[in-house]
Amino acid sequence: MRLVFALSFAVAFSAAAYAADNPDWAYPPIKPPKPGDASVIKTVPGSSQKFSAAQIDDAFNPPDWFPNEHPPMPQVVAHGGPKPAGRACALCHLPTGDGHPESANLAGLPADYMRRQLGLFKSGQRAGAAAGAMIGIVQVISDADVQAAVDYFAKLKPRVGYGKVVETDTVPKSFVAEGGMRLPAKDGGTEPLGDRIIPLPQDVAEVLLRDPHVGFVYYVPRGSVAEGKALVTTGGNGKTVPCGVCHGPKLEGSGEIPPIAGRTATYLFRQLNDIHANTRKGPGGAMMRPVVANLTQHDMIAIAAYVQSLAP
Repeated sequence: MRLVFALSFAVAFSAAAYAADNPDWAYPPIKPPKPGDASVIKTVPGSSQKFSAAQIDDAFNPPDWFPNEHPPMPQVVAHGGPKPAGRACALCHLPTGDGHPESANLAGLPADYMRRQLGLFKSGQRAGAAAGAMIGIVQVISDADVQAAVDYFAKLKPRVGYGKVVETDTVPKSFVAEGGMRLPAKDGGTEPLGDRIIPLPQDVAEVLLRDPHVGFVYYVPRGSVAEGKALVTTGGNGKTVPCGVCHGPKLEGSGEIPPIAGRTATYLFRQLNDIHANTRKGPGGAMMRPVVANLTQHDMIAIAAYVQSLAP
């Protein structure tokens, strides 16, 4: 009986610790979207392209609404690799590389940095709660596909105004829809934000069509931008290391050290949190671990809010 109790307690404690390390607002559960109707044709403002509702969420043929606004997409970006795991990069990261809050914004990251990160996904050294899809994809795509993808996204620039930081005490009530995106609750209403970052579409209908011209509002706790600035620029009286030491005075990166200014707050939080939890490893993770060792999740939220607020 004591052994059964001890095992039950250990499992419960482990689950509680996992939940504490991986808050659901930052790591939303992702259920595949239901197939759309192939006979329903959709359009978005300013585009002459037309796609069926079924194609909008097609993992191997996602829509490219504005093909003239970016270089030609490599096959792996536009259509992916071997099925069922090798989904198209553009499905989650969009042809523009700006991505959605549940994925990363890749536009303008150094190609060598992205290539090394994909290698860490493949080896299991990047294994945070949000890494599952990427781990599956890199197991089936070729080295040539990896190089083509990183070269493509490195050439892009983040879209101005795609992500906006808003400090607040209350936010619209929301839920996580199929596909992993957070949307406003259908019956409206508000709720306390608390110690969270809540991203919501600037236009729900357009975002669900994967329109890359329409981005997100990132609601962050009131005062977090100033708190984050103090930690980022001074280290918070020894609590951490000023980010500019490695990422440069404007946080624009150098070599394989990535630019972080303007990157989305939920993504930044996840990376800090994964490094803190030791689920993001590799050389970069090892360098960052002492930096995040004394940070609380509240601190990480503040840092992420300030760093995204630097977006043009």
